[in-house]
Amino acid sequence: MLNKLPEQPASTTEALSPAAFLQAKAAWRWPEILFWISAFGLILLLPNRHLLLNEIAILGLFALSLDLILGYAGIVSLGHAAFFGVGAYAAGLLSKHGISEPVTGLVLSGAIAGLTGFLASFMILRGSDLTRLMVTLGVALILHELANRLDWITGGADGLLGVTIGPIFGRFDFDFAGTTAYVYSLTTTFLLFLLARHVVQSPFGLSLKALKDNRLRASTIGIAPNRRLIAIYTLAAVYAGMAGALLTQTTQFVSLEVLDFARSADALLVLVIGGSGYLYGGLIGAVAFKLMKDVLSAMTPAYWIFWMGFILVILVLIGRDRLMAMLAKPFVPLLRLLGVRRP
Repeated sequence: MLNKLPEQPASTTEALSPAAFLQAKAAWRWPEILFWISAFGLILLLPNRHLLLNEIAILGLFALSLDLILGYAGIVSLGHAAFFGVGAYAAGLLSKHGISEPVTGLVLSGAIAGLTGFLASFMILRGSDLTRLMVTLGVALILHELANRLDWITGGADGLLGVTIGPIFGRFDFDFAGTTAYVYSLTTTFLLFLLARHVVQSPFGLSLKALKDNRLRASTIGIAPNRRLIAIYTLAAVYAGMAGALLTQTTQFVSLEVLDFARSADALLVLVIGGSGYLYGGLIGAVAFKLMKDVLSAMTPAYWIFWMGFILVILVLIGRDRLMAMLAKPFVPLLRLLGVRRP
């Protein structure tokens, strides 16, 4: 009688049910935990750099909002600053009209920016990537000109003056050192990151990736593209609006600069540096971008833009993954000792 051959074990991915697969994928890993512990630990480690850290947290949230549509839905935007600016102006105007409590103003500003994103999303459903680029840029330019023309509301080129932000929950005042501002911005970024992490690792997030890879194929298996693109575009607008509101609340000032094209370009550069499609790219890229800008502007105040561009060209030519591998090579023995495996 012939002996039966031993059954080959199924791969881990094949053996898991869809629900178990998503649960395993959503599990926290120690580099993520270390990243956030380090971010909050900087409150104590760098007490004199809280203003810079606050800017990094806000830029990271803004880049995260762009990553939701670029990295997961494949929507390239040149005018993402439109929603950042709407949130910034909304927070300023709310504070001038009696809503000076930061958390309340933050939520309302995000809702107003989300409504703007919802209305704008219908214009990016049709057409090619080039058409979307022009539409997103056009929306930002229109809002910029409206803010400039309606100076009796926005302050125009002089900026919105008289913005007064009260204590957080009526207890925590903003200080000149920026400590409260950094804790406030970082906590907001962390909470919104948790929500974004849950969204992209849910079935909804997987359907977005399917649409990004092949919209026609995704449509044939029953995925409705329009509803999902509208939903993620609206959510990204809420995130961008909250980032703008954080800037207004922590600086108590807002100007036309929040709607500039350079604001959108900075978010794209951050994702070029940090990578898109895995959420942490916007956060890591924001840290690298702000530190490079701070160091280069201190070393060469007149030519720091040239060196920033030079570094970005090198990054593109060499490749981010290859460059990171070169920089991490001396630390490979330590990573092996800690049990970190290379992908």
